[in-house]
Amino acid sequence: MDDMLYCIKLVDDSENFDLAAEMLAALELDSSSYEDKENKRVYHTVYASDPETARNNLAALKAAVEEWREYGVRISALEPFELKKEDWAEVWKKYFDVIPISEKLVIKPSWLSVEPKPGLAIVELDPGMSFGTGQHATTYYCLKTIDRLAGKAEVRSMLDAGCGSGILSIAAALLGYEPVDAFDNDPDAVRIAAGNLERNNIRNVVPFVADAEVWQGSHPYDLVCANILGHLLVRFRKNIVEWVRPGGYLTLAGILSTEFDKVAEAFTLLGFEELDRETLREWTSGLFRKRNA
Repeated sequence: MDDMLYCIKLVDDSENFDLAAEMLAALELDSSSYEDKENKRVYHTVYASDPETARNNLAALKAAVEEWREYGVRISALEPFELKKEDWAEVWKKYFDVIPISEKLVIKPSWLSVEPKPGLAIVELDPGMSFGTGQHATTYYCLKTIDRLAGKAEVRSMLDAGCGSGILSIAAALLGYEPVDAFDNDPDAVRIAAGNLERNNIRNVVPFVADAEVWQGSHPYDLVCANILGHLLVRFRKNIVEWVRPGGYLTLAGILSTEFDKVAEAFTLLGFEELDRETLREWTSGLFRKRNA
């Protein structure tokens, strides 16, 4: 008896995710769906009990994707794979992989392995309820910035504002930043971040429940990563600028591309110079430096 399932993964980037579900129902295919809320994407998995049925399913899906395109279905990938029947309940794990940030930093889920190497920081983080798995464009940019500035003599302390899962704090601590402070206005996120810090054996970072309106910190920081929605960055900008020491760095993320120029202007008017910006999908993030007084 074959103990395998023959599956096809569909990456659904439609604006209306119900459309692809209707398409699969019309084809009368056995399927399940997983919503990646962080990236506003849905993954559908179609199952078959034998290779021939799987091949027929793939042909039917390719034709249906083209037919349903005019109705708004946007499937960016069709990927066949095999799965043991006993593992079907954890099929969602197929949607996550190791994320290399640089030669010094990688992000991995707990069920995958990475070969340890000298000088390589490995952040272990499972997808959870809180924002921040490394897959989202804004989180990815912040990770690259932390990695880029790591090791500079003038960049030691770091603040993770809107810490979510704690991924930025973990990466910073593993790359040698000290001290590292973190806060989020969501108590559940802070609880999850604390668990993730413990999982990665980070003992000297304690996340707090707070928000950008009230957070003061113990001192200005060399690097602040503010992964907060654009309108909140503008609203609390006068407090945020006080977190950064003169000559220090500020990463602004969580900003829709249509809002980024407005956010950037709000901070340049308060003494910051824009050093870099990057757009991934509909999000734009940027690195700024505070001018010396």
